[in-house]
Amino acid sequence: MLRAEVATAYDARAEEYVERLGSVEQMAAQDLATITAWRDATTGRLLDAGSGPGHWTDVLSAGGREVVGVDASVRFVASARCRFPHVSAVVGDLAALPVRTGSVGGVLAWFSLIHTPPSGLPALVGELARVLEPGGSLLLGFFDGEPGRPFDHAVTTAHHWSADALGELLGPHGFVVVRAGARQDPDHRRQGDLEARLGPGR
Repeated sequence: MLRAEVATAYDARAEEYVERLGSVEQMAAQDLATITAWRDATTGRLLDAGSGPGHWTDVLSAGGREVVGVDASVRFVASARCRFPHVSAVVGDLAALPVRTGSVGGVLAWFSLIHTPPSGLPALVGELARVLEPGGSLLLGFFDGEPGRPFDHAVTTAHHWSADALGELLGPHGFVVVRAGARQDPDHRRQGDLEARLGPGR
C-alpha cells in the first residue's frame, strides 16, 4: 500500500483513533516507561517520526526538550497542534522528512513503520539515519512476529517484524542495536521495541 493511501486511511478514522488511543493515559505503562527512559538518555533535538495525534511528541517535550512531530495524516497533525500547542507538529512523508541532515539527537518511530511493505523499509531506515547526528539514538516500536508477514490491522494492512530482522535492516545504514525487548499483553498482539545507535562513520 502506498504511503498516501495509508495517510488517507488514518485521516478517515482520525477522530475515532484520537478518542480511543490519543492520550498517554490510554497507553501501556511499560510503553511510557520505555519512551521516557529513552528520552532522558538522549541529547539534543528529538524527532517523533510518525507522530500520530501527538501524545508521544508531548511526552518527548517534557523538561523543555525541543521536539518536532512529523506525520502524513493531516487530521492527526491538526489534532496535535490543537491539543499540544507547545510542540511543533508538521505534515510530512517519512521517506522525505522535512528535517535537516544530522540535526536531531534522537528519533522515535513508535509503530510508525508497521504499514511499510518490507521492500520499502530500507529507504525509510536510510532517511531516519540521514536526520540523526552521529551517535544519535533510534527507538522503534513494532509488532513482533514472522518478519514481513502482513496482517489485518484495524486501519490498514500492517507487517510483523523481529528484532533480529530489523537489526539486519539497520546495519547497512550505520546503526548498531543496543537493546531489544518483546512482550505479550493480554488481548493484544505481541509487540517489540528496539533501540539502536548511529555509528560515527555512516
